Amino acid sequence: MPTSTSRQEPHRARQMAESFGVDAERYDRTRPAYPDALVRRIVAAAPGPDVLDVGCGTGTAARQFQQAGCRVLGVEPDARMADVARRTGVDVEVATFEAWDPAGRTFDAVVAGTAWHWVDPVVGAAKAAQVLRPGGLLAAFWHVFRLPPEVADAFAAVYRRLVPDSPVDVEAQKAPLDRYEPMFAKAADQIRQADGFGDPERWRYEWEKPYTRDEWLDQLPTSGILTRLPQDQLTEILDTVGAAIDTLGGGFTMSYTTVAIVACRVRPA
Repeated sequence: MPTSTSRQEPHRARQMAESFGVDAERYDRTRPAYPDALVRRIVAAAPGPDVLDVGCGTGTAARQFQQAGCRVLGVEPDARMADVARRTGVDVEVATFEAWDPAGRTFDAVVAGTAWHWVDPVVGAAKAAQVLRPGGLLAAFWHVFRLPPEVADAFAAVYRRLVPDSPVDVEAQKAPLDRYEPMFAKAADQIRQADGFGDPERWRYEWEKPYTRDEWLDQLPTSGILTRLPQDQLTEILDTVGAAIDTLGGGFTMSYTTVAIVACRVRPA
């Protein structure tokens, strides 16, 4: 969910960026995977099977690329998240992408699932170009979800009451694609400005996922705006949101849009 800081320079919000490991097991259990069609399209477009997963977290996307036949190396700044990924079979090196040493290694694809906004956009695009083989693919992708209005309104009201000084834009839930559009456009612009890439494309996938009350309340605490809240405030938010879900019959179907910004490493003339 965008904040006044994150809309402009999210990579500078390091406390939020590195807060997800507070409950890494919950993050891994509850965060949704990416559309199989997106993974297959990236694999088909890449010149080979070697994938670098930037900000791999607990390995959600990395495991999907492994299942698609790729060899995956993850780079993750939070050792707690990296530990979960390793336990699920992902090879991970702990570092920010900006500081990570490729040690001469190159890859057929550099991917970032819900993570590229935490990377310095200028340094990140240049480094991706450095480690990609000719014809290799840079693919940054994000989920954008649309809550039912009853749930979105309940969350916004209780959050504003409990955290009145927060820079969080709770209204983003009501038109999420519009609110995330500047981030997508900026990512594409920074890739255009980096030497070595063709013009970025935008891929979009629409899908749905049903949630029970308990399933959504299990995932909700993994949101970056909630990971550092005191337990009493988090409990009140969960109780309020849970009551709103109860009015919908104890569950709802979430509408997701997964947006990918994709660019090809230009082959030398």
